[in-house]
Amino acid sequence: MSESTAIAPENRTVIGITFGNSNSSIAFTVDDKAEVIANEDGDRQIPTILSYVDGDEYYGQQAKAFLVRNPKNSVAYFRDFLGQEFKSIDPTHNHASAHPQDVDGVVSFTLKDKDDKKDEEGEVVEEVPASTLSVHEVATRYLRRLVGSASDYLGKKVTSAVITVPTNFNDKQKAALVAAANAAGIEVLQLISEPVAAVLAYDARPESELQDKIVVVADLGGTRSDVAVVASRGGMYTVLATAHDYEFHGVALDKILMDHFAKEFLKRNSSATDPRENARSLAKLRLEAEATKKALSIGANASFSVESLSDGIDFASTVNRLRYETIARSVLEGFNRLVESVVKKAGLDVLDIDEVVLSGGTSHTPRIAQNLSNIFPESTRILAPSTLATAINPSELQARGAALQASLIQEYDAADIDQSTHAAVTTVSHITNAIGVVSLNEAGEEVFVPIVHPETAVPARRTVHVAAPKEGGDVLVKVVEGNTHIKVTKPEPKVKEEVSKSAKVEDADDEDEEDSDFSDDEEQEEEEKREKLWKIGNTLAEAAIHGVKKGGKVEVTINVNADLSVIVTTREVGAKGGVRGQL
Repeated sequence: MSESTAIAPENRTVIGITFGNSNSSIAFTVDDKAEVIANEDGDRQIPTILSYVDGDEYYGQQAKAFLVRNPKNSVAYFRDFLGQEFKSIDPTHNHASAHPQDVDGVVSFTLKDKDDKKDEEGEVVEEVPASTLSVHEVATRYLRRLVGSASDYLGKKVTSAVITVPTNFNDKQKAALVAAANAAGIEVLQLISEPVAAVLAYDARPESELQDKIVVVADLGGTRSDVAVVASRGGMYTVLATAHDYEFHGVALDKILMDHFAKEFLKRNSSATDPRENARSLAKLRLEAEATKKALSIGANASFSVESLSDGIDFASTVNRLRYETIARSVLEGFNRLVESVVKKAGLDVLDIDEVVLSGGTSHTPRIAQNLSNIFPESTRILAPSTLATAINPSELQARGAALQASLIQEYDAADIDQSTHAAVTTVSHITNAIGVVSLNEAGEEVFVPIVHPETAVPARRTVHVAAPKEGGDVLVKVVEGNTHIKVTKPEPKVKEEVSKSAKVEDADDEDEEDSDFSDDEEQEEEEKREKLWKIGNTLAEAAIHGVKKGGKVEVTINVNADLSVIVTTREVGAKGGVRGQL
């Protein structure tokens, strides 16, 4: 954070900003509740686009509309270029807008952002040359518009913000983003990773219970998909694994629909020019395909209509959700593989995942949530609009999380925030194995009761109450390490009955059909069962509590210090004294 933009805490007005490559959002908190702000056009998801027409600057949805008739003076999909050299960027998505150029290694855009000077009769008397803007300047102008909309909405000048960033943003990219925000007059309180912001938005709700869990955050955006596995331990978040994909995203789904309707247009008009071969026709096709995709996320059918799509020919058609999901199957399955790969990368099994949070605009697609429901066990909650009535809008998750974080730290001095968010502070040690106690189940078997879960950041303190024997007496508390393993139970093979050749020949067709149906049912019923079980590991300590009352309980408290030393305290609940020891 730049010291020149540091503002006294009492003078701050803070918001949360999600500065996306495709769309951005702004949010603020009222009474500890995050609300997403609509801009002057009523958009809560604001396209990350700037456009210059007749000397005026447009942004958001208005700028997006100009991609059809003013593409050369419109800049889109530029966020990821911040802090990168020209030789390392991928300009694939900029073909429908101003194309990035190399200016001494800096990513830049050539735009005519001012009008030519005209006389009273409207004739050009002086042609204003085009301007070359660096990606830093473009980002500054866009962020300035975002903050201006927030200030207008709140009725006071916004001074500070927490901004979300992808987990693969390097230090140079982060510094470039902070510099652009500072140039726009914004004090950046903190950069928060996008998956953590999404989880925070859910955990901050009043009805949410703070509990240890493993969460997969699938951030499916317009031009990229980012998936992370996050361990939530006592309100602290640790990113265990990440993956970033630039093949499966919202634009890929748009292209599926674009190709579908382009082929249908050519089928109806065989002599017409392919709309994908003309820049303006392609832009129209792209915008309408995106609108159709969004409509199919809400309803079972959607219409597609473009005036003068190609060669002056109007085109209108319809598509239903089933057809759309069929032709988009390859992309939808790509999302599945991406999520599964990140779980595997974290060294976990799908049975280890407690929640899957769907974030980003593409997450509105119902089939994506349904597919993930089939991958994960029933015990895993899929947090998406199509699977949970109380789910938060996936497009707003990150902005809400950023706004909540901003409200938590706005009263601190800039130096204190910098110090507390420094890598030396936020990068802390974790325990690999769980620490817990051994208990007896109803069958008299030893079972592991976790107290401190794996991947918990230290220092940490956890307490659990363990039931003593019903008759009371002396209790031996055994503190051990533990970890999970997946138990696979395969169905027993069934002995096939011998069938005589004569029986096979008779009514062969009918029997073949019946056998086929029966075997299919059998396969579904006889799938192998997989369940997650705790396994008891090394014994760390043993403590004896004498004379526990009948029906009493024993309290076990485990403190894991920053140096990974462990302090164990055991006592009877409600009694004085106890046993304490350090490992």
